[in-house]
Amino acid sequence: MKISEPAHPLVPAAEYVRMSDEQQQYSIANQQDAIREYAQMHGFVIVKTYADPDRTGVEATRRTALQELLKDVISGNAGYKAILVYDVSRWGRFQDNDEGAHYEFLCRRSGIPLHYCAEPFLNDGTATSSLIKALKRSMAAEFSRELGEKVHRGKIRLVKSGFWVGGKVGFGYRRMMVSESGKRKQLMQRGEHKNIKTDRVILAPGPAREQACIQLIFSMASEGHGATAISRELNRRCMFRDGEKRWAPCSVFYILRNPNYYGCNTWNRTSHRLEQKVHSIEPQDWIMKEGAFAPIISRDLFERAAAFRPKRSDQWWSDKEMLRCIRRVLKAKGRLSETLLQQARGMPALSTIKRRLGNCHQFYDRVGYHPDTVDCINNAYSEATLKLRRKIVSSIQRMFPDHVEVTHLPGRTRSVLLVDHDFMVSVVLSRARRYPKGTVGWPVCPNDGERNYITLVCAMNETQDRVLRYSLLERTDNFKPACYADFFLRTAIRLRGLSDFYRKVQRLWKQRIEKPLG
Repeated sequence: MKISEPAHPLVPAAEYVRMSDEQQQYSIANQQDAIREYAQMHGFVIVKTYADPDRTGVEATRRTALQELLKDVISGNAGYKAILVYDVSRWGRFQDNDEGAHYEFLCRRSGIPLHYCAEPFLNDGTATSSLIKALKRSMAAEFSRELGEKVHRGKIRLVKSGFWVGGKVGFGYRRMMVSESGKRKQLMQRGEHKNIKTDRVILAPGPAREQACIQLIFSMASEGHGATAISRELNRRCMFRDGEKRWAPCSVFYILRNPNYYGCNTWNRTSHRLEQKVHSIEPQDWIMKEGAFAPIISRDLFERAAAFRPKRSDQWWSDKEMLRCIRRVLKAKGRLSETLLQQARGMPALSTIKRRLGNCHQFYDRVGYHPDTVDCINNAYSEATLKLRRKIVSSIQRMFPDHVEVTHLPGRTRSVLLVDHDFMVSVVLSRARRYPKGTVGWPVCPNDGERNYITLVCAMNETQDRVLRYSLLERTDNFKPACYADFFLRTAIRLRGLSDFYRKVQRLWKQRIEKPLG
């Protein structure tokens, strides 16, 4: 028997879902259930899903799925004729109502209208629906403002009660979980979170070696030593951070400005409310509670160190004095390098030198030093590496113009590859590094925003002007900040050349999406 076709074919549509955190009633699953019910009632079929889990609706630049949706719509090759959203607030809680309207206008101008599935009005462009929609946008923005104000007042109360309200814990301290009454429970390791809402967190002094390091920093500062001199002395004594990280002047300077070290709980030193640009708060508006934590130093020592602290390190150095110090290092060592300048005593910070005198080539010329290329690795090689990366990216795009597009993440200038408008591929250049025993390794430094992408690792030669081999890694989210690629590349997919890129990356992506969860 012949089955009759429906009178009206289903209209292909995309769904956009967003959730700020896992505790919201607007969970991704709840939104999708409502959207699919709306689609069934109005003759739509969902052909693509854009999801922004754990993304605030205040700002669009961090919502990668929304950026991808807009890009697909504007390109004219979206493959659907409507966009279904749960309600106005899921589209965004933009503080400027015109921003949400602008993104909706881009979709409508491309012939792909928005449908708000849980709203009591039809988004049909009539005066009534436009007024209600504008009101809903204002209500969504006001909700974020009110919620931000409530959270701010709640944190003020907790800080004044002596509790830690989040943020990175300074060197020398550890987080201690306590009950609501203040009874100590346990020290919290890095990455751990309390699971009982009524529990609180305070700071407790860390290991004795870290406390000794903090006391030395403030003691030297109280004697008139600057952050650069202190960091060099700490590195000379091998008193490193986290066991292996060398001290930088900016890290020392941050510690010298932190009142937590004499037991004063301090909060609201900077503001980033409603995803606005971070700005500093005047000291008289800081929220402070003295005696909240066990101190590592006395308040008297903190104030004596503060008396010698300059507002900016280059206030102490003239160009003539800096050049004299550089010539002194050149005379003593016979050559110059960034490492030698960083380790030399009585020198300004390297960042101060570059801010005042320019890059290495420029101040090397001023002291009459003309190094070989190898001595300028941080400048010349970085530029060469950047050119090589651009050459690789453009070659791949030129080889596969119908499948590969060069794009950028929101708010970034670093290029990534968009393959078939479906998934991203990160390009990482691995610089060869020779070790004391003569072996060569390839450190891989993934970009934080690209760790979940398939990664094309380009292992370069020691002169960093040619790629020795290309490999594909499924992801790099398990990499430390600088992992050595030898072990990882053994399990990676090797490419004979860039001509293999599209075929191999498609196969790897298919394996990834077909891999069972868990």
